[in-house]
Amino acid sequence: MSGFLGSTVGKKYLMGITGLIWAGFVLAHMAGNLLIFVSHDAYNSYGHALTSGNIIYVAEAVLVLALIVHVYTAISLTIANRSAKDQRYAVTASGKKKTSLASRTMAVQGSLILVFIILHLITFKYGTHYTTNVHGVEMRDLARLMVEVFQQPGYVVWYFIALILLGFHLKHGVNSSFQSLGLMEGTYRNTWKKLSIAYAVVVIAGFLSQPAYCFLAAQ
Repeated sequence: MSGFLGSTVGKKYLMGITGLIWAGFVLAHMAGNLLIFVSHDAYNSYGHALTSGNIIYVAEAVLVLALIVHVYTAISLTIANRSAKDQRYAVTASGKKKTSLASRTMAVQGSLILVFIILHLITFKYGTHYTTNVHGVEMRDLARLMVEVFQQPGYVVWYFIALILLGFHLKHGVNSSFQSLGLMEGTYRNTWKKLSIAYAVVVIAGFLSQPAYCFLAAQ
């Protein structure tokens, strides 16, 4: 097993699985954040419910481990690909490798997204701790923090740029994950490609709707 996981195919398999774990989390995170449009109380109650049980620590441990494995395998594969130019998926009729801009810049995208994740955690998870009372229960006022942060023009611009970059990374990454796991064969190839695009569009549109709403509401 260790021999397989240490091989190029094994690393791609690990990268695909860990990428899909994060893709699932990102989708769930976006869906939960949409509760801000229902009411501040609904959003705060959702956040409070997530952090009230021990399951949050298990989820965070899985995400951190998946991220570490994902970053490690990404770096390892990037180094291997640079030393062996034949490691590419698409091939033209002339025999030359055909790669998209998204594919060629995945390492750069990943590095910038890692920076975004760290700054995002600093801003929201470890940011200003406001409190509020919802139906007699005291909890963190995450809605107030979100509105406050997304009314800052500089942060909104940075957030939009980072999320658009994330969208490209997710689209290509999810597609590559399906391919690494052997799901891109036969007649379903185009279906998985379309699913990857739809997933990225829905996730990024959902995330961008929040800063757009908060910023425009303050004008």
